[in-house]
Amino acid sequence: RIDHPVLTNADLVRIKESTLSGVTARTISTLFPVEDGREGFSAALDRVRSEASAAISDGYTILVLSDRGIDSESAALPSLLATAAVHHHLIREKTCTEADIIVESGEPREVHHFALLFGYGASAVNPYLAFETLAGIRSNRASLNGSAPASVPDQPQAEANFCQAIEEGVLKTMSKMGISTLQGYLGAQIFEALGLSQELIDECFTWTNSRIGGIGISEIADDVLANHAQAYPRQDIPTNLRLDIGGSYAWRATGERHMWNPKTIALIQAASTQNSPSIYEEFEAEADKDPAGDLALRNLIEFDESKMRPIPLSEVEPVEYILPRFATGAISLGSISREAHETLAIAMNRIGARSNTGEGGEDETRFVPFDAHDSKNSAVKQVASGRFGVTTDYMVNARDLQIKMAQGAKPGEGGEIPGRKISEYIASIRRTTPGVELISPPPHHDIYSIEDLAQLIHDLKNVNPDARIHVKLVARSGVGIIAAGVAKGKGDVVLISGDSGGTGASPLSSIKHAGIPWELGVAETQQVLLANGLRDRIVVQTDGQIKTSRDVAIAAMLGADEWGVATAALITMGCIMLRKCHVNTCSVGVATQDPELRAKFAGTPEAVVNYFMMLAESLRERMARMGFRTVNEMIGRADLLKQRDDVGHFKAKTLDLSRILTATEPLPNDHRYQCTGQDHGLDLSLDHQLIELTRETVATRGRHKTKAELPIGNYNRVVGAMMSGQIVKQLGEVTLPDGSIDLTFRGSAGLSFGAWVVNGVTAKVIGDANDYFGKGLSGGRLVIVPPEEAEFTPEENIIIGNVALYGATGGEAYIRGVAGERFCVRNSRAKSVVEGIGDHGCEYMTGGIAVILGPTGRNFAAGMSGGIAYVWNEDGSFIDRFNDGMADLETVGRGSQDEDDLRQLIENHLRWTDSSVARSILDNWQRSVHNFAKVMPRDYARILRERAEAERMSGNGMVDAIDAFGTTDSRRSGQTLAGSRT
Repeated sequence: RIDHPVLTNADLVRIKESTLSGVTARTISTLFPVEDGREGFSAALDRVRSEASAAISDGYTILVLSDRGIDSESAALPSLLATAAVHHHLIREKTCTEADIIVESGEPREVHHFALLFGYGASAVNPYLAFETLAGIRSNRASLNGSAPASVPDQPQAEANFCQAIEEGVLKTMSKMGISTLQGYLGAQIFEALGLSQELIDECFTWTNSRIGGIGISEIADDVLANHAQAYPRQDIPTNLRLDIGGSYAWRATGERHMWNPKTIALIQAASTQNSPSIYEEFEAEADKDPAGDLALRNLIEFDESKMRPIPLSEVEPVEYILPRFATGAISLGSISREAHETLAIAMNRIGARSNTGEGGEDETRFVPFDAHDSKNSAVKQVASGRFGVTTDYMVNARDLQIKMAQGAKPGEGGEIPGRKISEYIASIRRTTPGVELISPPPHHDIYSIEDLAQLIHDLKNVNPDARIHVKLVARSGVGIIAAGVAKGKGDVVLISGDSGGTGASPLSSIKHAGIPWELGVAETQQVLLANGLRDRIVVQTDGQIKTSRDVAIAAMLGADEWGVATAALITMGCIMLRKCHVNTCSVGVATQDPELRAKFAGTPEAVVNYFMMLAESLRERMARMGFRTVNEMIGRADLLKQRDDVGHFKAKTLDLSRILTATEPLPNDHRYQCTGQDHGLDLSLDHQLIELTRETVATRGRHKTKAELPIGNYNRVVGAMMSGQIVKQLGEVTLPDGSIDLTFRGSAGLSFGAWVVNGVTAKVIGDANDYFGKGLSGGRLVIVPPEEAEFTPEENIIIGNVALYGATGGEAYIRGVAGERFCVRNSRAKSVVEGIGDHGCEYMTGGIAVILGPTGRNFAAGMSGGIAYVWNEDGSFIDRFNDGMADLETVGRGSQDEDDLRQLIENHLRWTDSSVARSILDNWQRSVHNFAKVMPRDYARILRERAEAERMSGNGMVDAIDAFGTTDSRRSGQTLAGSRT
C-alpha cells in the first residue's frame, strides 16, 4: 500500500528493495539506441511489452518503467506512450490485474502529465528530474547568496511541496470528471486525443476517442530523436548551449507562437481607437497568418473558391443585421473591473449586440431599458441556476438568461475569486461578504439529468417569458447529443464553448490541457441537430478566441448562428495580456478591483464599437466573395470548406478533418439555421390565475390585499415565478409590503414551487412539494405543512424534495417536516427552519441563516464560506457528519446575538407551522439552547472579527448585526466545540 501516488526517490528505492511477501519489483528500461533510429524506437516498444509479460510470468507484482540512463548514445520512449502501451498489452493478455505499473521518469513535471500517466494505467510516478531541478534551484540560490535563503525550504520539504501540489492538481482533475478516488481514476482514460492517428490509438491508447487523426509511431520517434539531437549535438555542428526558454504559457519573443502577441495586440488597439479600416485589415492579416497550421484547428481550413460565386457587396445584408449576432463572453463583475464591465455593456447595447454579466450578478442601478442612451444593462444574464445575485429583478431585466453548465476554457471547473478582489461593491452585488473568497463550484447541484436541465429552462422562461434561455456547454466529444437534449428540453440557444480564451485567472493546466477546439464541437452539434430534425428550433452560438472575420465565417459555415467575442473586446479596451487577472494587479485597470489601478482604465465604448463594426464589415466583404447574401445562407455550409494542403508543419499534414467538414443535409421541413421558436408551454401555468388574482394588489402597491386558497397538483410547476416576475417588472426590486399577497395551496406541489418568489408574497402549501422548493427565493415567505388529516409524524417524514432554497437571495422558509438532500445549497441570504435534512446540507452557502431542528445527513457545510447554520445536536453526533474544510463548530452562547436570532426563527416557525418540535424546544429553552451546534465559516468569522476590531479601534463601539447576511455582532459566542478545527 502507498499513501501517495507521487513517489520520492527514497520511496521508490524502498519499493524496489522490498522484502515483503508478494511485493517484488522488476525494472524495465525504456531506453533504445539512438543510432537505430525509428526502427530502434519501435523495437524498444515491443521489447518493453515483452519484458512486462515475462516479468508477470516470473511472479513480479510491480513493473517499474524507467528512463534513467539517457546519454549521448541512448534515448527514451515517451513515458506516456510506454505506460499506455504496456497497460493495454497486459489488458489484451488478461494479466493487467496481476501487477502494478510504476513510472520512473524525468519527463513528468506538470499536473497534466501525471493525470495522463495515472489515467493510462500507472499506479505511481517517480519524477526524479523534477526533484533534481528543485535541488538545482536551491544550489543556484545558495551560490548567489552564500547559502540558501531562509525562505527557501530544505530539499525534503521542497519535494513534499511539489508532491502535494501535483496531487492536489490531479485531485481537481478527478473531481471535475466526477471521480472520487484515485483507484477509480487509474486506467479510466477520461481523455480525448487531438492529433493522434487511429492506428496509434488502437495499439497504445485503445478506446480513446480521436476524431481528426494525426501522428503515429514514426512521427513520435522523429520527435524523440530530434530532441535528443538538440540535447547531444554533434561536435562538428556549432550550437547554442543555452536552454530554450520556451514561451508556452507567457509570450516570449524567441518562444512558441501565440494567437495574441505584441503585434496583433498593437494593431487591434490602434485600429479600434483610431477607427481605421486599413489598420484593421493589417490586424486580420497578421492574426490569420499561420503557415504552419498549428495555432488553431480552423487555420487548417480554407474556403473552397472553386465553389464560390461572388456577388456585389451591395447585395449582402447590411451591418445592422449582422451585429446582433455578436456577444461578449461571460466575464463576471469581480473578475474584471466595474469600469471595464460597464464599458462592454454600453458598447454592445449601442450596436444591438449582447454583453454578458458572467456569473457574478449585476448592479441593479444598471437595469434600465436596453435602448436607453448608453444603457449599462447586460443583455445576457448568466445564472448557473442560482448563486451570486440571481434575483427576480436581475432576471426580468435580461434579453437572454444563460445557464452556465460549464466553461469552455475550464470544462468541469468552477470559477474562483480571491478574497482580496471581493470589495464592498462586489460583495453587495453578489449578496456575500467583503474579503471572503468566492468559489463557484463546477457541478450544478440541481441538475443531474437532461430532465433537470429542461426543468431549469422552464423555470427561467416562467420568470421572464420575454427572454431567450441559453445553455452553455463545452466543446467535447458527444456534445451534439447533449445539444439535442437541450433542444428537446426547450432551450432557445445552445452555446458551444471552445478551449481557447477564458479568463487569465484560469489554472495553467486548464489553459493548456482542458477542453477541445470549438470547431469540433460546433461541427458535431450541427450534424446531430440536423440528423434529428431539431436544428431549426434552436440558435447555435460558439466562442473561444474568435477575433477575425475569417474565424466568424468558418464558425458560421460549421453551424454557428451567433458568435461570442471576449478576449478581443477586452484588448480593444486596453488589456495587454499580462495574465495577472488572479492577483488583482492589472496595470491597465481591466482585471482588478484595486481603486488605484482601476483609475488607470482608459477603455472606451467607442473603441469596442469600432472593432465590432469593422469586424462585421469585413465579414460582409467575405460573404460577397463567397456569394452569400445573408448570414443564414452561410450557416452550415461546411461543404464550401476544405482542408488546407499547404500547411508547413509535418504533424499538421497528418490530420484528417473530413469529419468536421461534412455538411449534413436538413431533414424535410428543417433548416440549417434557427428559424422557428420553441413552445415552452407557458399557457398551462397556474400563475396566469395568480396574476389575475393579484392584479389589483400590484396596481395599488399592496394597499389592496390578496388572500386566496387554491388546489395544486404535481403537474403545476414553478408556481409563483411568473407572478413574481410580473410584479418586479411593474414595481421594481422593492415590490410589495409584507402580507400584501397571502396564497394557500392544498395538494402536492410540483417542481420548483415558490421559485424566485418576491417580497410581499406568502405562499403556503398544505400537503407536500417536489424538488427545488424555493429555488432562488427572492424575498418572499414559503411555508409548508402536512394536511390536517395526516396520521404520520411530520418530523420523521420527508415533506419536500431535494435542492430546496437553491441559490436563494432573500426571504424566509418554514418547513414542517424533513427536507431531502442539498438543502440550502448556494443560499446567500434566505432564512429557513426545517426539521431534518439529507446529505450535503448548506453546501457552498455564502449567507443567510439555516436552522435544522432534527437530524442531518453527511457532508454538512462543504464549501460553506458565509452565513450561519444552527443544528440540533442533542446526542453530539453531528460532528461526524460535519465537513470542517471551511467552517468550525461553536456553541450558542447565552445572552448572545446567536441566541436571539435562533429563538426568533424558531418562534417564527411555530407561528407559521404550529410545529410541535418548535413548541417543545421553546418550552424547554434553557436546556434546549445548549443542544444546538453553530456552524461558522472560518473566513466569514475572520472578516467579522476584523470589522469588530476596526470599529473598536475607531471608537465607534460595537459592530451592528448585518441581518441580510445573517452575520453577527460582537456579542457572538466564539467558543469552539471539542474536535472541530480552529
